[in-house]
Formats: sequence, C-alpha cells, structure tokens
Amino acid sequence: MSELLDLAGEAGKLDAADGLAAVRERFVLDDVTYLDGNSLGALPAHVPDRVADVVRRQWGELRIRSWEESGWWTAPERIGDRIAPLVGAAAGQVVVGDSTSVNVFKALVAAVRMAAQDGGVGADGPGRDEILVDATTFPTDGYIAESAARMTGCTLRPVAPAEVPSALGDRTAAVLLNHVDYRTGRLHDLPALTAAVHAAGAYAVWDLCHSAGALPVGLDEHGVDLAVGCTYKYLNGGPGSPAYLYVRRDLQARFDSPLPGWNSHAEPFGMRPGYEPASGAPRGRVGTPDILSLLALEAALDVWDEDAVSVAAVRAKSLALTDFFLRCVGEYVPGGRVESVTPAAHAERGSQVALRCEDAGDVMKRLIERGVVGDFRAPDVLRFGFTPLYVGFADVERAARVLAQTLDAAG
Repeated sequence: MSELLDLAGEAGKLDAADGLAAVRERFVLDDVTYLDGNSLGALPAHVPDRVADVVRRQWGELRIRSWEESGWWTAPERIGDRIAPLVGAAAGQVVVGDSTSVNVFKALVAAVRMAAQDGGVGADGPGRDEILVDATTFPTDGYIAESAARMTGCTLRPVAPAEVPSALGDRTAAVLLNHVDYRTGRLHDLPALTAAVHAAGAYAVWDLCHSAGALPVGLDEHGVDLAVGCTYKYLNGGPGSPAYLYVRRDLQARFDSPLPGWNSHAEPFGMRPGYEPASGAPRGRVGTPDILSLLALEAALDVWDEDAVSVAAVRAKSLALTDFFLRCVGEYVPGGRVESVTPAAHAERGSQVALRCEDAGDVMKRLIERGVVGDFRAPDVLRFGFTPLYVGFADVERAARVLAQTLDAAG
C-alpha cells in the first residue's frame, strides 16, 4: 500500500510541475486512460467546429470557389510547411497527401531511379540494383518495397537496422528504414544510418510514422534524402488522415515520381497529354487532395502553435513518462509476469513501452474493460503509447496499477 501511495503522490507532483500539462485541455478526453495515441491520436477539441465550417460554408456555400477562396488548392504544401518544423525540415520540402503506403512507393522508386542516374560502379558493372529494407518493418513497408523492387528490377534484401552498415555495398541503390520500431518502440540511429547509406553512395528513405510529433527527427540537419510519415498518431490528424512526403530540396529537381498525376503537373489545368513535373514540393502530389481530411489535419496542427509547443519539450516529457511507467510496472507487477522489450537507454527509445506478457491479447482486453486503453501485437506484446501533449503522470501510474490488478486477477 505504501508503494501505491508513494507513486500516486509522486505522479501528482510531476503533473503539477509539468510545463505541458495545460495542453491536455485542448483535447477531447474522458476518464479512460488512453495510451494508444501511437495508433490513433486523441481529438483536438477545436477540430469539430473547424470541420463543420469546411463542410457547411466552404463546401456548402462557396462550393467550387473554395479551391481558390478557401485555399484548398494550396493546402498540401501549406500543411506540409506546418509539419516541416516538427520533423526538422525547412519550408518547401514537405507535401501532404495520399497514404503512407503510397508515399513509401513514390519515395522508394524515386530513390532507385536517382541511383540509376548516378550510374553504377563501372562501365561494365551491374549498376545499383539492390534495395535494403528494414527486416523488422511494419508489414506494409515490406510489401511496398517488394513491389518496388520487382518494378525496378532490383533485388530486395531484408536486414536488421543494426546490420545495415555492413550490408551496404556498391550495388545498393536505396535503403528503407523505420525511425522507431512499431512493435518494440526501439529508436534507430537516424544520423549514423543515414551517414552510412550516403557513404555507400545510396539513398536513405525513412518512415517517421512512430517518431514525428513525439521526438526530434532532424531531416535537414542529418541530410536525409526522402522521408514519409502518417499524421494520425502523434500529430492527431484523425483516422485515415493524409500522410506526407519529404524530398530534400537539392533532390527535388531529380525526383521522378512513379505516380505522375495531374496535380503534380507543371501546368495542371493545361490538360496536356504530355507530363511535365511541377517544381518543388508539389512534384510529390498525385491526384485531387482529400480536402475534408486534409483540413481536419490542418486544424489539429494548431495545437502545436498555441504557446509554441516545442518538440524538445515533448521529447523530454516522453522520456519522463516512459521512465515513470517502467518504474511503476517494476513496483506494482510481480516479477516474471511481464518483460519490457523496449530499450532502457533514452537514445534507443521512442515514445512507447512494449511489454511481453503471457496471454497478452486477453490481458489487453481486460485492461480496456477496466478503462486503460493500449493495444496488443501478436503474439505476446502489450503496447502502450505515450503522447506527451495529453498523457499525464497520473495516467501512467494508473495504467501500471490496473495492469498489476489485472494480472493478479488472472492468477
């Protein structure tokens, strides 16, 4: 009992001292302890009214005039510039639209095409005909990489991120990596791996789905070539909100998209039979933007603007939350019942904690019934995501306590 009181009291003190505590009020939350923002972020409270205006006034009254008068046409680049500072990029390099899967395809094929333009290792050599892909990647990235390899005549080699430097060679065209492992929460070394890829003469493509909005990325600082990411996790854009594509500025003129649509044409309303790509970030567009989801995302990003919420402050709180959760689990849960598969080292940890647990699927169902929402990843992982904008230390303590009670009740 004393441990419960001590940790609950400490959680209260940590929440009282939390510089981001007030941001929580900007979200629609209830009594549920919501630790699944790494799958779907909570709803920012002001978004429904903004979306209602888009539907009733912009669409209902202005109708087609809204493409110009409401800024619909420029939304993909405008919102891309809102996301850019959250991933460490200057303006003019991020475009929003399509899904993460589609953007992975665009980026990876474009990377292989640029490698082909660079030339092979010799006049009679085979050229760069190999793609390396994160062997632990989210399945869709693997599926897309396999298709891209078939389309471009490349060989696909799945390798663990730690093995990438030794796997690189003069035939490597592109490397597709996840910044944070979706199962374990392991944070991979983006600066070092990008440098290794470049040293081998290849192109680095990063999937930022589980890092953007939770920790610093530094795309420009570390010279990343191309990157993609979703917006419905730590960016709280809503279910199925559009993804984004980053193309480093000096590569944009060479970015050869495998999906050249009318929206990425240099003269989209010229309706010419021949394709001429637009310059800059719009080159990454394809077809007509999904305006309702796009503008819901734009509204959601306002959360970052109020009081100038910084990614550095979010990262500091994220580490404090995950540290405290691991500590509470260690105090509350009997030894041997769960095992953390998330790295303890801060430099290797994203913003989630994954616990290996017997009967994890049933345990998560019971946790949800008790008002603690995380998720289950087969075969035996309980996954808890910590979104620092709205998760507090009292949430963390309660989650660990309910987990211990649930495991105790299970026998």
